[in-house]
Amino acid sequence: MRTPGSHGTITGVTAPHIILRAPALLGDTIEPDVLVEITDDRISEIRPLTEADAGRPDADPDLASGAVAVNGILVPGFVDVHTHGGGGVAFTDLDPEAAAAAARHQHTRGTTSLLASLVTMSPADLRRGVQVLADLADDGLVDGIHLEGPWLAQARCGAHDPTLLRDPDLGEVERLLEAGRGHIRQVTLAPERDHGLDLVGWLTAAGVHAAIGHTTASFAVATQAIEAGADLATHLFNGMDPWHHREPGAVPALLRAAAEGAVTLELIADGTHLSDDTARTVIDLVGREHVVFVSDAMAAAGVGDGSYVLGGLAVIVADGVARLDPGPDATGPGSIAGGTSHVAEIVARAVAAGRSLPDAVSCGTRTPASWAGLADRGEIAVGARADLAVLDDDARVARVMRAGNWLSA
Repeated sequence: MRTPGSHGTITGVTAPHIILRAPALLGDTIEPDVLVEITDDRISEIRPLTEADAGRPDADPDLASGAVAVNGILVPGFVDVHTHGGGGVAFTDLDPEAAAAAARHQHTRGTTSLLASLVTMSPADLRRGVQVLADLADDGLVDGIHLEGPWLAQARCGAHDPTLLRDPDLGEVERLLEAGRGHIRQVTLAPERDHGLDLVGWLTAAGVHAAIGHTTASFAVATQAIEAGADLATHLFNGMDPWHHREPGAVPALLRAAAEGAVTLELIADGTHLSDDTARTVIDLVGREHVVFVSDAMAAAGVGDGSYVLGGLAVIVADGVARLDPGPDATGPGSIAGGTSHVAEIVARAVAAGRSLPDAVSCGTRTPASWAGLADRGEIAVGARADLAVLDDDARVARVMRAGNWLSA
């Protein structure tokens, strides 16, 4: 029998009272010297450093105020609404300890909030995966569940087992929602499948976000899905028909809907899935408030090259790029099979490519937190959970705090 909290719940953990002194990203502004006070797991006060904090002009302000000086810029902890694992393990392993380890790995790399993503599986395995992750959500290790499949397009299945793809069935959907105990937050689907548009309606009626992805949908069908309630694009461009000027598909429909404020767009802006120019153009077109950076990370994130398994399929990671093992008789590389980066690294890449720090951080914090309904995440603000990342001069993570506690890698 499972013991509540057996995977390391944050519930009931009391962090020591602490005051941090550092430059901090507050909203869209980097304030050069502020005090961030943390009580238990919450930010209790934010204020500029003053002479009064130092006691006298020549006093050491760190000692006199009781603050701990932080070497770097404080930003909110990152939020990833699409990640399959990391640290050598994955949520798709169907093992409670492996899933917990994957979540903790993501936390230490700056992703303090996340939706744990599953892939296409048999009905029994998918239900088991949902049950495992629902336990982790109860414990506070993950913030919800994302089902990527099994209701995807055969022609755009990517690293999903094509033999297990299927049309939506209300009975299966209801069984999964029951197993998830309210923790399933989003489902990726191809709306052109039989009952695909019905699935959008079933999910939205249950309070679950419907995401369009791994799809060959026409512009018209994608628009119908958006009108029915779909409000997310799963890794825009990847797993979708290219934008053809005479036969527009899901990509332009989703871009237009995002510009109108009806849809949020996931971007795997890691330089492998999308070029820096593509990511920059999308943000410029629709606005950062409609773009979320996601990792789509598989087990290799934070580990490196080697052989892995994703949803029962063999994956080879070489030079940081994950691809399905094409087999000995293949004449070309296999399909890209997820990411090997973390959201924090994607944010740093965007900054290196010329994006402002507030813009890049927003796509990895405020926007995904808002979309996912995590009202106390994504910003450094009084009352927010004390989830923080310390960034160095290259916008890379140097230190991470989650729920008021410093984490060690």
